[in-house]
Parts: sequence; C-alpha cells; structure tokens
Amino acid sequence: MRGEYQQLVDEISAALGAPATLEDRDFALIAFGAHGGDDDLELTMDPVRTRSILQRRSTAAVRAWFEAFGIARAQTPLRIPPDPAAGVFKGRICLPVRHRGVVHGYVWLLDDEHLAGLDLAVPFADPRLAQAMETAARIGALLAAEARAGAELGELLRDLLTARPGGREAARGALREALGPAADGPLAVVAVAPWRMTGDGEGEGETERAGDGTGSALAAQSGVAAMCAVPGVLPDGSAALAALIRLRATASPAPARTAADRLLRSPRAGRRVASGPSESAYPGLAAAGVGTPRRGLTEAHVAWAEALGAARAAAAERRLGPVAEWAGIGPYRVLTGLAAGHAADPAVLPLLEGAHTELARTAEVYLDCAGQAGRAAAALGIHRQTLYYRLGRVEQLTGLDLDDGEGRLLLHMTLKAARLEQA
Repeated sequence: MRGEYQQLVDEISAALGAPATLEDRDFALIAFGAHGGDDDLELTMDPVRTRSILQRRSTAAVRAWFEAFGIARAQTPLRIPPDPAAGVFKGRICLPVRHRGVVHGYVWLLDDEHLAGLDLAVPFADPRLAQAMETAARIGALLAAEARAGAELGELLRDLLTARPGGREAARGALREALGPAADGPLAVVAVAPWRMTGDGEGEGETERAGDGTGSALAAQSGVAAMCAVPGVLPDGSAALAALIRLRATASPAPARTAADRLLRSPRAGRRVASGPSESAYPGLAAAGVGTPRRGLTEAHVAWAEALGAARAAAAERRLGPVAEWAGIGPYRVLTGLAAGHAADPAVLPLLEGAHTELARTAEVYLDCAGQAGRAAAALGIHRQTLYYRLGRVEQLTGLDLDDGEGRLLLHMTLKAARLEQA
C-alpha cells in the first residue's frame, strides 16, 4: 500500500508542477514527490521539508503552527504563512486529506512562485487544483481503509490484554485468526505511557474507533502488528498505548526498541501542557517499556504487564529510559506489581515530606551505591562528612538503623516506590 501512496503523491506533484509531501494526521511522513529535478534545491532551501523527509516526522513547533490555522477542520486547501520562530521559513499550501468528513492526513506544497497563481478561494475552478483535490480524496479513502483495518486489530488486542482469565482464550483465538501466521511467531509487547486517546477535536469518533490515535504510516514504519490505547491503566487513571511488535527472534528485541522510540515521538505520547489560554502541542514527558519477548500470544497479557511496568520505571528513573526493558529495571520489577496508591511505610513517611527532599535523595543515592560512602558522596557532589551528617538526620527522622540490612531494605524500597508513584 505504501507504493500506492507514492504514486498518488507523484500525481499531485505532476498536476501542480511542485513537489508534494504526504503526512498522516499525526504528521508522520508517508510519501514525498519530486518535480522536474528541483527536489535537491527545495531540500536545501526548506529545513522543515528536509527534516520531515529525513526524520519521517515534523517537530512539535511546526505542528503547533500548522494546526493553529485549522487544518484538521479544513474542507478546502489552505495557505499557511511562514513562521521563522517555529522553523517554518517558507509558506505552505495544505490540501486536507479527508474521507467521509474525517481528516486522515495532509498534502503539503511549498507556496512559492510555482503556485502563486492558484486561487484557493474557488479551488475547483482551477483544473490543476481540482485534479489534486480529487487525488487527495483517493488518498483519504486508502488511509481510512487502513485505519479501519488497524482499528479492528487494535480492538482485538485490547480485548486480549484486558480480558478476565475466563475470556482470555476466546480473545486470543480471535486475534490469532486476524493476524494469521504472525500470531505464532516471535513477538514483543511495547507500552507507551501516558498516551492521549483523542486529538484536538478532529475526527474524534474515528480516533476512538481506531483506539490508538497513531497514524498508519507510523505503525507501518515501526513493524507494529496491532496496537491500541488501554484506558485507566496508570495510577492516575491515564491511558497507555499497547503495541504488538513482530520480531525476527525472541533473542533479538531491537525492533521493539526501535518501535518504542518511534511511538514516543508521536504527538499523542505524553500529556498536553497548558500554554496560555489553550493547550500547546508540546507533549509532556512519556516513557516506553518493552516486555520480555515471547513466541505467540499465550502470555501476551503477562508481556503487557511487564511492558507497562517497564514504562512506569523508565518514567520514574530517567536513567532507565526513555525506553526500558523489563529485564533491566531491577527492583522496579517488584515495585510495579504493587497496588497503585498503596501507603508508604509509616517509618519513612516523615522523610517523604517536601521539606526533606534533599535528605530523601541522599539516602536513596547512598543505598543505590550499596552503602559505600565514598561513591555516594562523589555521586552527590558533597563532602563525606556532609553525607554522614545527612544520614544521621535520616536515621533520626525514620527511626531506622542504616547499619541494619532490613532497615536499609525497607528504606530503599519505600523510596523507590515513592518515586514510582510520583512519576
């Protein structure tokens, strides 16, 4: 299907006499066309197009600038002026790619002398623009069909991951039938958390049916067999994305890490952050986890729990991420299995108060360093005597003896659990 998109984009480039670029509604690159040998010049003169082609994605600042002009609601072509502050040095013409009232992507053209004569107010009066819009509609139909197929697989995956034990076998059988031979091959489950389930009002019904909000182009590039958003799985009630990734072998999880990295670049990864009167398109921090690779779907629900735990650990301990594998998160393998919102041990509660943040961090680093004062002092950038003073204060606040193994274990695990809850 990727070849069909390329052919259609080339048709638009030929009709308008200018290079066109096709992105899905999450600004992941699908195809780009050249015209008349000028593509190298255009790449040199326009860094946004260069970045989109080389990195397969636009930046958050570029997306915010384009979305501010209502491209997700547009029915006809739009002219968008340049914005050097966002890195957009040349204006654009945007052809919305729609199907049955839902936007599925955008065709972009540089608004230069080649297109100066286009009258966008009456797009179908110009035969060149009319032909381009007709081709964009064909692209929209293809993207819609691809999204429906992905939505069906996503719903089956979500059914499997959230099914109660009694209904798990039926859900597994349905997904196995839909995936075909790939269902019995080596697979990994990736979690991206948090994940926003809907966009900014554009085509929200379609987005909810798709269940993931991620463009089909990104899925295809990432080797995703199926993916879905799973609501309410994080301690604060937020959703996470689950993606089932095909592998060459269970001993080679690299494709899963690559997929996780690409999915983290989606504008739906993370939380929106307030910016003035409205939300900005810059996502808050997100992290990804990879469960232990397995063959087939029998333990997919276990792999999902591992992936979600690894994502939470990566968010809590940035040295583990932004992509963490279950096998590499150490004590968090135990801590992520604890019930959300569990109370901290009463002895450690005083240390978790905001006034004692520095003491808590000192104790955690000291315990991370296996109680080796020299290493801990160096990691904290303080004198060894300062370290001893702070550790004495920790013992006073908690009543724990840091020369006692069980006291150390209780303090260490409680501090890590608190970090996990706050991530």
